[in-house]
Amino acid sequence: MNAQQNVDAPSAYFLAEVSNETETHTLSLLVDNEPGVLARVIGLFSGRGYNIDSLTVSETEHERHLSRITIVTTGTPMIIEQIRHQLDRLVPVHRVTDLTVRAKRTNQDKPLERELALVKVAGTGEKRLEALRLGDAFRATVIDATTEHFVFEITGRTSKIEQFIAIMKPLGLVEVSRTGVAAVQRGPEGL
Repeated sequence: MNAQQNVDAPSAYFLAEVSNETETHTLSLLVDNEPGVLARVIGLFSGRGYNIDSLTVSETEHERHLSRITIVTTGTPMIIEQIRHQLDRLVPVHRVTDLTVRAKRTNQDKPLERELALVKVAGTGEKRLEALRLGDAFRATVIDATTEHFVFEITGRTSKIEQFIAIMKPLGLVEVSRTGVAAVQRGPEGL
């Protein structure tokens, strides 16, 4: 075997395929509902330079004083795995579940995800009528209205919310308030 053949021969160190493409994952954490838990979770992300695309938290098991934190983050598969392991080691964290990975294991594209947004639009005349017509097409509900403005409530996947906001911009978009993603895995099992 000459030197050139030896260089081209596969090494055992490179048998595992490593992806450098970024992916978006939805992580669900079950944590103690106590002061400072959210700060510790966020501190883990900021301290390592990871970004949080969406964050929601609420007490979900009142008797046991447990809260559920849903985080949407983006990174390479290696970074996502690193985040999951580091979250799992935090003391008040009971369980970390990557809902995106679980969905793919069951041949689903994504977990069930929904977001709520309040969208304020100001306008009169044709723009107002067009905004109301589009709101109806998106199944957005008008929850507040005057002759000068109205506020839509819209629920759906993040992509639907983004599309609705983009369509409302030229029609008089004033303000948007969003909840962030709430997600659960498909199927009969819980966290």
